[in-house]
Amino acid sequence: MQSTANYLWLISDLLGQGATANVYRGRHKKTGDLYAVKVFNNLSFLRPLDVQMREFEVLKKLNHKNIVKLFAVEEESNTRHKVLVMEYCPCGSLYTVLEESSNAYGLPEDEFLIVLQDVVAGMNHLREYGIVHRDIKPGNIMRVIGEDGRSVYKLTDFGAARELEDDEQFVSLYGTEEYLHPDMYERAVLRKEHQKKYGATVDLWSIGVTFFHAATGSLPFRPFEGPRRNKEVMYKIITEKPSGTVSGQQKFENGKIEWNTEMPVSCNLSKGLQSLLTPVLANILEADQEKCWGFDQFFAETSDILHRTVVLVFSLQQATLHYIYIHQYNTATLFQELLSRRCSIPVHNQELLYEGRRLQLEPNRQAQTFPRTSRDNPIMLLSRESVATVGLIFEDRKMLRGLRFSWTPLRPSTTSLLMVFSLCLSVERIKVLLDSITAIYHQFKKDKAERRLPYNEEQIHKFDKQKLVFHATKARSLFTEECAMKYRLFISKSEEWMRKVHHVRKQLIGLTSQFNSVEKEVSMVMERVIKCPVLTLSILSVISRMKKLKEEMEGVVKELAENNHFLERFGSLTSLDGGMRSVDRI
Repeated sequence: MQSTANYLWLISDLLGQGATANVYRGRHKKTGDLYAVKVFNNLSFLRPLDVQMREFEVLKKLNHKNIVKLFAVEEESNTRHKVLVMEYCPCGSLYTVLEESSNAYGLPEDEFLIVLQDVVAGMNHLREYGIVHRDIKPGNIMRVIGEDGRSVYKLTDFGAARELEDDEQFVSLYGTEEYLHPDMYERAVLRKEHQKKYGATVDLWSIGVTFFHAATGSLPFRPFEGPRRNKEVMYKIITEKPSGTVSGQQKFENGKIEWNTEMPVSCNLSKGLQSLLTPVLANILEADQEKCWGFDQFFAETSDILHRTVVLVFSLQQATLHYIYIHQYNTATLFQELLSRRCSIPVHNQELLYEGRRLQLEPNRQAQTFPRTSRDNPIMLLSRESVATVGLIFEDRKMLRGLRFSWTPLRPSTTSLLMVFSLCLSVERIKVLLDSITAIYHQFKKDKAERRLPYNEEQIHKFDKQKLVFHATKARSLFTEECAMKYRLFISKSEEWMRKVHHVRKQLIGLTSQFNSVEKEVSMVMERVIKCPVLTLSILSVISRMKKLKEEMEGVVKELAENNHFLERFGSLTSLDGGMRSVDRI
């Protein structure tokens, strides 16, 4: 056990370990409250004194909900080494979150937006004080749970941070190689000397890599065998990245680099958010610092994303839930144009339904007055013209759990939607798993040829073996349990389901037309009645007389019936009497 004047911790309660310090879970001696205690090692004292003091000075200036708070600076009782007492984050880091199997393809959309908002807010606070972080990565973004139950992310580890204005530069090297700006990578990783200086925008590159990692579950730049094993190709990828691209991957040894301007198909984010996010990533993942966005533009563009409202629209033809990101002041005209681009249904053919009723949006109606949508209750989009069902990649399976249709005959067919959603996403995930399996297989072949491996390479080799088994098992399970069965069922039902929808729609349109005609006729009669009050009275008088005449006629009919009945009885008696008289005569 180690301690300071007010805090104590166990060596076994290690939370994290770096080159110059270890972080432990500690407690206040009097209150028992938990804190993160950062204890510096002997290597840290080899740095110049001003460098040692930077982290203390930086943290003292900062006070923001998205930056880990510094509570005290004390000395360890035995070694007299400096100790930082900081806010304890029990939920780990963003890296911990991304390592969870459920986030293998990136964070869910709601969680990613929280990361985006919190990291941007934290960075904005740093720039207000002219501070550059220089080691931004998922492992340095801590997570806590707020009072409302939502995640809150906080920047931490300011050991590499320093004050640096937008027009200033530095030459020292810090950071983690996968997230390093290309200019810094050249010196820090490849050990190539150059005279380049670095500005505050190096943080933007690290932010770009971090956001891509959070959105997709993987790094944007991946040489064959990985960035740690193939550093020369890694440097080639990050320095030769074409403008407008957000990722590059080398899938085979000595193979060409495949560039992408969009997120991978396995990404969990909606196409609506991806269309806004990819231009931001493309412009901050720019090796040329002259072409890279500055912080002002970065903050402006990300703020634009975060201040949009989301309208959820479920396209029946595509069997897909769309997220339409739009400003509250935008009109229905722009909304339907965006919908047309996403769904390939012209504006004049768009039929919108909400809670089972037709939704009519006036052209100038603002988005802030649109009905409130959710995964369970989206706006339904139907084409007025019959089109073939096209299953796009499903973007949110959870939406179906509470989806309700207002047309009772169509309810059994909601299972068809679930099939296509699961199918499309499962196929893309299998592709990702197969790519990982192929990469591990090639690495096995190379490692086998070398026979003896260094210790670190051997550990990676063992870890990859475990991953290979997991990937193969998962791929087989996805195919046999989800893809094959759901594909057959969906193909057999989807077209029939859509035919029913259009048949019901045509019947409703016809019925509506008939009702409109009847309504017009009734309106015309009522207008005539209102205009002619005398005629109305005479009509009522005639009706009254006719009722009276009807009653009199009914009385006459009743009397005639009684008379007729009497005559019939009298006739039968007469015939009987005549018969008896004949007998008497005999």
